[in-house]
Amino acid sequence: MTDLDKLIRNLTHPGAPTEVAVLLGCLVAAYGLCWLAGRKRANDTVWFGRGLVDGLLFPLLALVLVYTAHRVLASYQRVEVLKIAVPVLVSLAGIRLIARVLTIVFPNWALARLIERLFSWVAWAAAVLWIVGLLPTVLTELDSISFAFGKSQISVLNVVQGLLSSGVVLVLALWLSAVLERRILAETVTDLSLRKVAANAVRAALLVVGLLFALSAVGFDLTALSVLGGALGVGLGFGLQKLAANYVSGFVILFERSLRIGDNVRVDTFEGVVTDITTRYTRLRAGNGRESIVPNELLITQRVENLQQADLQFQLQTNLSVKYGTDAQQVIDLLKTAAASVPRILAKPAPEAYLLNFAPEGLEFQLSYWIADPGNGQTNVRSAVNMAVEQALRGAGIEIRPPQRVLQMSAVLDEKPE
Repeated sequence: MTDLDKLIRNLTHPGAPTEVAVLLGCLVAAYGLCWLAGRKRANDTVWFGRGLVDGLLFPLLALVLVYTAHRVLASYQRVEVLKIAVPVLVSLAGIRLIARVLTIVFPNWALARLIERLFSWVAWAAAVLWIVGLLPTVLTELDSISFAFGKSQISVLNVVQGLLSSGVVLVLALWLSAVLERRILAETVTDLSLRKVAANAVRAALLVVGLLFALSAVGFDLTALSVLGGALGVGLGFGLQKLAANYVSGFVILFERSLRIGDNVRVDTFEGVVTDITTRYTRLRAGNGRESIVPNELLITQRVENLQQADLQFQLQTNLSVKYGTDAQQVIDLLKTAAASVPRILAKPAPEAYLLNFAPEGLEFQLSYWIADPGNGQTNVRSAVNMAVEQALRGAGIEIRPPQRVLQMSAVLDEKPE
């Protein structure tokens, strides 16, 4: 008789209906506790997920209740059904933990979905082996396969245990960093850029500590990391100079807060709003939708114009010419009134107009006006002012003179030789 035949026979023992009823009761009780605890929950959390049974709390509560019922009921009868339910709920809880944490921490990372699927396959395979009783045999075989790593002898089982424990610890570290960012940093740190650098620093520290803890738990010699650290230092000194400079510059920008998310800046000839500041690059988005990824080193070593610092007033100008003989004071009054009628133009300082030059095409005027929100665009407000000026001058019967170009031609006469 095979192990599967024994399993099927065990599930048909006389006490199986009682076990099924107890199992259903545990699941209903776990759902009820989740409902009571999650009535005022936040959407899409690790504990509750998008639904009551989509998070981590439901399989954990069900596992605790089923395991307790298994221990109690084992004193009176066989518990083959509950014995199968325990590994299933353990695997489900692990999958829920990995899936929910990765979804919240890395919502748009495609690799996170691949990691979730790989862990699900491993978890369900381990649950099947546990149920059919082959898990101890498989673990023994994996432990018998070993290879030399320096002076140490490492088995495949050690590698698997190290990967699993490291993965669980790293996921818990990511979860803790996300909780700290949402519950503590979001309330205590109001500046978005400073909150981002604090969250990155906390996440990096927790990941390093968690990785070291996981490696130490599986018996890995941490002194071997000193060799890796030396090699990494040499690599940073030679081949990774630019990369290291960008990372250091990113932390300098975030700590000094010379640039903040939401600032309107001009780098070289590109002008846009800072939408994201990472440790390696800064993302700028122009008013026309184009995005530019600027290495952080350039923001430290080159000239950068921040159009949204303490003084948010930004000056724009419009030049035009009218024909000679026009009342210059009337034109100045019309220009200032037209600019002041545009909603985004500041009242203080007020728009100013000047008779700038006596040009060949006529009297040349310059209209200067100020805005306080350059991040909302400059071309649109300049267009609104130009339209208001054109309507005001046309209503007063004043003609805007087009630019003129004078072309001089000289005739060259061929001289006849004497």
